[in-house]
Amino acid sequence: KLQEREEFIRESWVKAMEARLVRDELVKCHRLEGVNHLENCRWLSDKYNLMLKENKVKGYKKIDV
Repeated sequence: KLQEREEFIRESWVKAMEARLVRDELVKCHRLEGVNHLENCRWLSDKYNLMLKENKVKGYKKIDV
């Protein structure tokens, strides 16, 4: 059970770091494209927004509120 917990947390962090890498690429794209960044970086922005929704770091405890 402890191994499963550690693996779950590790996967959660990996997904969070993937989102960070996409954010860094989005920042680079914004800087390179200048005024056309809204059109040329939209796919990256959409991907980042989707990753923000799905790839949150989650703990292993479930608390009912």
